[in-house]
Amino acid sequence: MAFKVLVSDKLSEDGLKVLRSAAEIEVDYRPGLNEQELADAIGEYDGLVIRSGSKVTAKVLASADQLRVIGRAGIGVDNVDVPAASKRGIVVMNTPTGNAVTTAEHAIALLMSTARMIPDANLTTKGGKWEKSKYQGREIAGKTLGVIGLGNIGRIVADRGMGLQMKVIGFDPVLTAERASELGIELVSLDDLFSRADFITIHTPKTAETSNLLNDDTFAKMKDGVFIINAARGGIVDEAALERAVKSKKVAGAALDVFVKEPVDPNHPLLKLDQVVVTPHLGASTHEAQERVAIEISEQVVDYLVRGVVRNAVNVPAITPEVAKKVEPFLAVAKRLGGLLGQLEIKQPREIRVTCTGEAGEHGSKSIARAAIAGFLERMKNEPVNPLSAPYEAQDRGIQTVEVVETAPPGYMATVRIAVYDQSGVHTATGTVGTEGEPRLVGLDGRPVDALLEGDALLMKNSNTPGVIGAVGTILGKFKVNIARMNVRPGPDGAEAIGIWNVDSPLSEEALAEIRKLPQIKSATPVKLG
Repeated sequence: MAFKVLVSDKLSEDGLKVLRSAAEIEVDYRPGLNEQELADAIGEYDGLVIRSGSKVTAKVLASADQLRVIGRAGIGVDNVDVPAASKRGIVVMNTPTGNAVTTAEHAIALLMSTARMIPDANLTTKGGKWEKSKYQGREIAGKTLGVIGLGNIGRIVADRGMGLQMKVIGFDPVLTAERASELGIELVSLDDLFSRADFITIHTPKTAETSNLLNDDTFAKMKDGVFIINAARGGIVDEAALERAVKSKKVAGAALDVFVKEPVDPNHPLLKLDQVVVTPHLGASTHEAQERVAIEISEQVVDYLVRGVVRNAVNVPAITPEVAKKVEPFLAVAKRLGGLLGQLEIKQPREIRVTCTGEAGEHGSKSIARAAIAGFLERMKNEPVNPLSAPYEAQDRGIQTVEVVETAPPGYMATVRIAVYDQSGVHTATGTVGTEGEPRLVGLDGRPVDALLEGDALLMKNSNTPGVIGAVGTILGKFKVNIARMNVRPGPDGAEAIGIWNVDSPLSEEALAEIRKLPQIKSATPVKLG
């Protein structure tokens, strides 16, 4: 089977070579498509490779009938509607480390440029002036560098700052103080960073929380004469507030590689200030980085389409190959448990709660929960549901999804338990991985059971009286349905039993009708267990 991949932005020849050398991939190289052109073209493609130029909007994605993966050669995915892609089950990948060194180096270059006023000094000297006294800069050795965001790029900037004999402090909501200490960085609060730093450099994504993070209020908390560097994303710094801070001399200098609107307006007020150094979004613009990210994203797209390997996805939980091997059996358990509950008489479900215990909870609870939700919705809808899109589809139907991690119950190393709440109460199914790696059902509606989650089965509730098993077995024999396994458990009051009969072939409507006519049978439901 051949997969079609569209490349809609300029990509290096080495990156294209990776795609074209894969026997299973057909490549169309069409850089420069606008939104409408991309929307018109995307319907026939399985993969899309982009840089920052293509805008993959909801409008484009609405036409992406068979698209499975979007690969962004670079870090930022601002030009991709990630929620819309996720709802359609499309994996969005980037290359988070491919241009990390290049961007970090550019941030340091901007820092040096603004501290020593190099751009203006260069221009006036080339213009025939010798204004040595005018361009008296600042030393950076011994100064405090505040790094906002200690991801791949931020950590490299911190390392380079320490190499320049700066004192480095940093803020990151995820990094632990212990890990920061190992890196030689003092982890502080944002307010502490603002009040202590001589130079502040930004290396955080643009989110609702970081939008206009540097504003009039935060500038007021900073030292007089602070320097600001932004090589991350436009909009993290309030540009109007920065203009005011520079004019008031609160900010001695600023260096910006990014703007809210790009290309930046030639009449932008910040461009008129001598204290502001600007570059046209050059953070990732080196020959080495362009080659690296082009090759990396091409390899990732090929690996996903051909082998199903997910790397550097921004909308799929990240797990290592080693962890993936441990989690994979529980994904099968979760999907089959969800599928089992999706075949029962559940009306207007309002919540799906997935509880992972033991090893299942330690490693891949988010992936397991998505598999369970997909299995449930797939059986209810009678059409395929992607684990990636499953939480969104549940949300669209007003179903709340909850993920819980607990310690393993007695007798089991790890389990997955799914509870579906509807207008009549709660329905539960619990499963685990057997000694030979097989998915097993070990609990149903609060009762311990033991059944293989595989093939066809008959789920029955009946009065706990003699003769039921024989009567049902006789009917199954009459219709030539072989019983592979059988597990019957009475309820706590002894009045009602629940039974799971694994059978070798589906039951006909005639067979089901005869079983349901038996006076002891309260319900008989044919189910697919896997």
